[in-house]
Amino acid sequence: MKILLLLLSLLTAYIINAQEKLATTNSEVLFEASVPLFEPIKAGNKNVHCVLNTKKGTILFTVDIENFSFERSLMQEHFNKIYMESSKYPKATFKGLIEKFDLKNIASEATEYYINGKINLHGQSKNIRVPATIKKVANGMEIISNFNLNTDDYKIEIPYIIRNKVSKSVKVSVKSVL
Repeated sequence: MKILLLLLSLLTAYIINAQEKLATTNSEVLFEASVPLFEPIKAGNKNVHCVLNTKKGTILFTVDIENFSFERSLMQEHFNKIYMESSKYPKATFKGLIEKFDLKNIASEATEYYINGKINLHGQSKNIRVPATIKKVANGMEIISNFNLNTDDYKIEIPYIIRNKVSKSVKVSVKSVL
C-alpha cells in the first residue's frame, strides 16, 4: 500500500511539474547578414529546441549551428567551417527571463514583452535584452522576437577579402510555438 501511495504521489508531482513547462523542438531561427548590392546572405534553422517554465517565466533556446540551411551549399560550408567553426562550437544557447510574464495574462492578441538573458554563441557569452511578442494560438503559445547581433561581440571573424559583402550587424528572427 505504501508503495502504491508513493508511486501515485510521484506521478501527481510529475504531472504538476509537466504543466509548468512548455517545450518544442520545432522553433525557427532565421538570420540575414546581407549587404545591399551583393548576394543575399541568409539562412534558417527549423529544429531549434525551446523550453519555457510558465511558473517562473524562464526560457531556454538551444540551436545546433550545423542545422542552418542556406540556398547555396558553398555558403553553408563556409558558414560552418570558417565563420561559426561549428565543429568547435556546435551549439548556441540563450537562457533568459521574460519580464513581467504571467501565463494567465496571455491572450489571443499579441502582447509585447522583453526578454533579458545571456546568449552563448561561438564560445562567447553576452547579456542581451530583446523585445518579443507572445500570444495564444490554436496549438499552444507563440513567441516571436526580432533583434540584431553584432559579429564582433562573438569574435566571429569575417575574412578581409569579403568583409564588404557581409554585414557585421546580423538580423535575427525567432519564432516558437510551444
